[in-house]
Amino acid sequence: MSTETPKQTLDIRVYYEDTDTAGVVFYANYLKFFERARTEWLRNLGVNQSELARREHRMFVVKGADIQYRKPARLDDLITIHSQIVRLGRASVDFKQQAELAGELLCESNIQICCVDTETFRPAALPQELRTLLEKVQN
Repeated sequence: MSTETPKQTLDIRVYYEDTDTAGVVFYANYLKFFERARTEWLRNLGVNQSELARREHRMFVVKGADIQYRKPARLDDLITIHSQIVRLGRASVDFKQQAELAGELLCESNIQICCVDTETFRPAALPQELRTLLEKVQN
């Protein structure tokens, strides 16, 4: 299935701890911002990842990330992270994520998330209830 979902957004303030010695967001922190945005997106859908791991023995891991940096964000900037599902697989979810400042693109990434069994860490099908929820969000 490859129908894109509407974008979800999360605003994140850049703190001193997010910056490097040049005063700009350290490149790896964009991955943290994207992770936070995906987690909040799931939480807003009513998906508690701790509960999913306990009850369904499923968790999400990042399988791959392709990231492009365009412009820097700086201390105190309020950046907006856009998250969108671009593909829903049997045991995976592919996201397109972008960081923007006042509508200007700073960073973008395609991130592949894999659903795995909590004990074996092997790929495992998305639980049916979650799959149904994600399919509804896509439509």
